[in-house]
Amino acid sequence: MVTGAASGIGAGIVERFINIGDRVIALDKDESGLVSLANRLDSANLLPSIADLTDDRQMKEALVEAVNRVGHPEVLINNAATTGGPRATTLHETPPEVVDHVFNVNLCSVIRLTAAVLPTMLERGRGVIVNIASVAGLVAFPARAVYSISKAAVIQVTRTIAVDYGHRGIRSVALCPGMIDTPMTHWRLADPALREEVLARIPQRRIGTVSDVAGAAAFFASDEASYCNGAAIPIDGGFVAI
Repeated sequence: MVTGAASGIGAGIVERFINIGDRVIALDKDESGLVSLANRLDSANLLPSIADLTDDRQMKEALVEAVNRVGHPEVLINNAATTGGPRATTLHETPPEVVDHVFNVNLCSVIRLTAAVLPTMLERGRGVIVNIASVAGLVAFPARAVYSISKAAVIQVTRTIAVDYGHRGIRSVALCPGMIDTPMTHWRLADPALREEVLARIPQRRIGTVSDVAGAAAFFASDEASYCNGAAIPIDGGFVAI
């Protein structure tokens, strides 16, 4: 099960799991985006599900529908997120309703959906939860206070899952992408001056791709990463090493 699956990193993760033969429940509130994804991948293993994960009722209905169609998810990829837009800046300048929205999407939906899938994972004694956090959860980004705080909290959720459930066969890893070329960031990367500013802070001197994150998600969800639990993994070309 992949959230925020209609575009960007989420769509790339869906495609990667489809390509290795898995059945994927793709959750997103963007119906047209899910239709485009389904048309592009053209796979019977893709099961789109329309839901706004900030709405508890919609989230539970989507999970029930998914279970009825394919059974309980063995892997959950919590990817859905928002930056909060231009109104999400420093703490004192960010309106309360924007704070609430960012936390509802980036953190509360992760907690609620994870709590909903954990019981059946515990019954089986096996399950993997991959949370897509951000390098902004490892280092504070200027004027992105609520986003950075929410992603740091996602990393702590990851550690908590590992500590509370690791002895019962559940693993959780947080992937922390840096600058990745997606529809959300393309406006900035399309500007040569801004792109060069970004590249100057990345030791590898290249922008990350959706494939970079999708490949990591597939690896950490696999048995090859069976001893990786509770970790926050930067996927950033060395950004946080500086």
